[in-house]
Amino acid sequence: MELPLQIDLHVHSEDSYDGSEPVDLILEHAADIGLDGVVITDHDVMDESLRAAELAPNYGLVGIPGVEVSTAHGHLLAIGVEEMPPRRAPYDETVEWIRDHGGVAVVPHPFQRTRHGVRKKNIPDVDAVEAFNAWLFTGYKNRRARRFADAYGYPTVAASDAHTLPYVGRAYTEITVEAESRASVTAEDVLAAIREGSTGVQGRRAPIPMAAKHYCIGAGRKSGYYAKLGTVTTASYAKLAALKGGSLAKLGAMKSQQGLSAVLSSLR
Repeated sequence: MELPLQIDLHVHSEDSYDGSEPVDLILEHAADIGLDGVVITDHDVMDESLRAAELAPNYGLVGIPGVEVSTAHGHLLAIGVEEMPPRRAPYDETVEWIRDHGGVAVVPHPFQRTRHGVRKKNIPDVDAVEAFNAWLFTGYKNRRARRFADAYGYPTVAASDAHTLPYVGRAYTEITVEAESRASVTAEDVLAAIREGSTGVQGRRAPIPMAAKHYCIGAGRKSGYYAKLGTVTTASYAKLAALKGGSLAKLGAMKSQQGLSAVLSSLR
């Protein structure tokens, strides 16, 4: 049976140098707004992405790890790999590495040099092109990416490239997979569908009421998360302070006893 899935393939967490969101919060938000999956693609690190992929089924999402790796010619998304690709290697070599490790190589925000997008001349045979990136200020580079993908026959994907919670899902890829049910869909099913080009780009700006609703949901959830985190942290510090205070009191008592013993010894 053919199943259409909505997956945001390019999202950053607090593990990125320019991200700020915990993966638990991203996964919860993605599930609430109706996504079927979200791929954490932090810059040159994978710890939180691997954790997110492991936690995803708890939120009813497909778990897919990934990373945005810095190559010698620009950034490249490695979707579906479980270890870090080599950094600063040539673009074509990195693409081959990703494929050899079971993943798909996707060109993010191509041609946008201010964001380390790869130049056209340096794009080898890849698995897909990000034809819609929600973080671009104008539609020009997205249109250029779409024309490039169409001209060379590459599958196209869309992604939010979110660095903050309200942007998650602002663009996503509709991926059609063959599966018995949504619960049975695996990461490999999704990767195979991308390779085959069973993808659709969904990246129009959300209507203002919907965008406002998503923003309020995200802001409220984030506030609640950090309030809870603050309570736990405060309790931990209070416990630590109590333990430390008790230890210092005990140490002080021991020092006092030693001092008194020394005085009594000198009087004998």
